[in-house]
Amino acid sequence: MDIKANSSIQKGMPFKGYHGRTGVVYNVTKRALGVEVNKLVNGKIIKKKINIRVEHLRPTTSRKEWIERVRQNELQKKALKAGEKEFRQLKRLPKAPKEAFMLKYEEKEVQTIQAIPFVDLV
Repeated sequence: MDIKANSSIQKGMPFKGYHGRTGVVYNVTKRALGVEVNKLVNGKIIKKKINIRVEHLRPTTSRKEWIERVRQNELQKKALKAGEKEFRQLKRLPKAPKEAFMLKYEEKEVQTIQAIPFVDLV
């Protein structure tokens, strides 16, 4: 669950340090959920268990892109086994460096540019 405090409802509001964090639900009550959140304390990550009202929580969307990519890869694997498509790389690859190219240089005279001296016209 993503923790996003709703300021119009003050009951069961999480401490400001948890705003924007993502946690796992470990307990359910009538009006609140127990959420386990990682918190950085003195260089160590500690699991904190906090109870937050439902108004301040929403389902996380952080795994949607990953789940969709896995589904697309499975469909492509099935198509490959059936012989419909040729092999295609399914893994994500880092952005490659730019392709090399030769800079065309024309033989011309070199021009030297110099600053114009300041002249006070007043």
